[in-house]
Parts: sequence; C-alpha cells; structure tokens
Amino acid sequence: MRVIKLFSIATVAALIGSSAVSCSAQAWAKATLDKSPRHGEFVTITEADGRKLQAWVVYPEVKDKAPVVVMIHEIFGMSDWAREMADELAGAGYIVVEPDLLSGFGPSAAATAAPASANAPMDHDHMGQGGTGAAMVAAMPGGTAAFPDQSSTVRAVSSLPDPQVLGDLDAAADYGKSLPAANGKVYVGGFCWGGGKTFLFATHRKDLSAAFVFYGPPPSADAMKNITAPVYGFYAGNDARITATVPQTKVDMKAAGKTYDPAIYDGAGHGFMRAGEAPDADAANAAARADGFRRLVTLLGGVR
Repeated sequence: MRVIKLFSIATVAALIGSSAVSCSAQAWAKATLDKSPRHGEFVTITEADGRKLQAWVVYPEVKDKAPVVVMIHEIFGMSDWAREMADELAGAGYIVVEPDLLSGFGPSAAATAAPASANAPMDHDHMGQGGTGAAMVAAMPGGTAAFPDQSSTVRAVSSLPDPQVLGDLDAAADYGKSLPAANGKVYVGGFCWGGGKTFLFATHRKDLSAAFVFYGPPPSADAMKNITAPVYGFYAGNDARITATVPQTKVDMKAAGKTYDPAIYDGAGHGFMRAGEAPDADAANAAARADGFRRLVTLLGGVR
C-alpha cells in the first residue's frame, strides 16, 4: 500500500488554471464533454431476459483494436460527469462502456410524493451491497434522466439489488467484447457506489484483466476467493469511512492469494475524481484527481 503525498498548492493551481470559474455542479463536465472530438453514443443492450439496458459508449481515436473498460457510475447515476469521465478515459485509448444501471426504472408516486428531508445525506452514505430502498417502477425508456432530482436518484441507485447490477454489468462487458473495434480484453472501474460494485463484479466475472476500485467498500472476505483479476484501489486520506477498510482488505486479499494494490491520497476527500475536477476544487482533491487518472492509465497499459 502506498500513501501518496500530493502536489503543492502552486502546482495544482497551474493544473486547474483558468478553469476555476463559477458554474453549476455539472455544467463544467457537460461543457468539457461537448468539446470532445471522440465518438460517443447511447446504445440499448438487450439482455437474455429481455431487459433493455441503456449504455453510454465512447470510442478512442486509434488505429488498432482497443481494450474495453466497463465503467460503473457513482451513486448519482448517469450524470454529465460520469459521461465526461468515460470520454476522458476513451481519450487514453480505450473503448468505454458505461451502463445506466437505472435503465428501465422511474420513481413511483410513493417515492416522489414525500421529498427527502433537507438534512438527509445526499452524497455517499448509501453504499451498501444491494438493498430495497426507494420504490421503483418499470418505465421505458426510464434511466437516470427519469428521476426529478438528485435525492430521488440517490435513493433509487441505493436500492438496486446486486443480482440485477451484476447482470447488467455482464451484459455491458459482453457487449463491449463483441464490438468489432474491441480486442477481447475487458476491465472494470467505478467510483464511490460504483467502486464497491467494481470490487463485487471482480468476485463474479472471470475474464477481467483488472479491476479499478475508486473509494468503494470491499466485498465479503469469503467472496474474495472468487477473484481472478488484480484489484487496484484508489482511496482518499480524509475518508475514514471507506479508507479504514483498506488494512483488513489487504489481509483478506492476501489470505485469499489475490493481488490487491491500494493507493491512498493524503489530504484528499471522498469522491476526489469528481470533486478534484470541479472548477472550485481544493488543492488536495485536484492533485489526487490528476495523480489518480495518471495511475489508472499507467496500470491499464501495464496489464494490457
């Protein structure tokens, strides 16, 4: 395990430079995405049981066939930042398939009739490995965009059952591997809630080349014996709720004979890959975000 000391404030200021302007939470991500030269598209993946899974797919501008990365969004669903993050990774030479795990769902009347309390946690406190939270009903096309606000999206993502999530991720991986531009290699990476599901998917999917867990909780120690790919972790120093799990995860993964290589970014907070890109990012988050992306691309190249 490595603890990474972050850049100086002066260095970070140079990194974020003129982008430090006031704008809404997602407007900056959408503006960046809108300027991308890469081809991104929404596709519908039909699963074996007939379920229609919406996914955002971005292609790199490369000559040869490329590996596929299945990207798992945060608890905020298929946000503009989630799509922008996929596009950025495609820019490093990878086909990125990012499923909207709320596909086919919308809020029921019961779920929208009583808004959440203003004091309810709206960020990363809903990261259990599956649950039965807010009511959801089938709604086509549905998906993240069908939810009226962030609170309802968070509740809905929190309620997704693990078997459905794993089935959707399998469908996304199979779709990616079947693309003519794909070279047969598949990876998985995710953030926050999606980081936990990344680790869980690694216990389920046998053909992964690597899994990249960004500040997500581990699966049970018993499930780790099923992992076949190396797992790389990215954690925040100021995020004890998640980062405190790292020492025991190291012990459990070693006992299971598995590869687990965590990095902890000193001074950064939970969600630094998103928060560190925002125009108002603090120095620690911005540095962790820059270093985390570099490490991700380096590791992808190393196990390619």
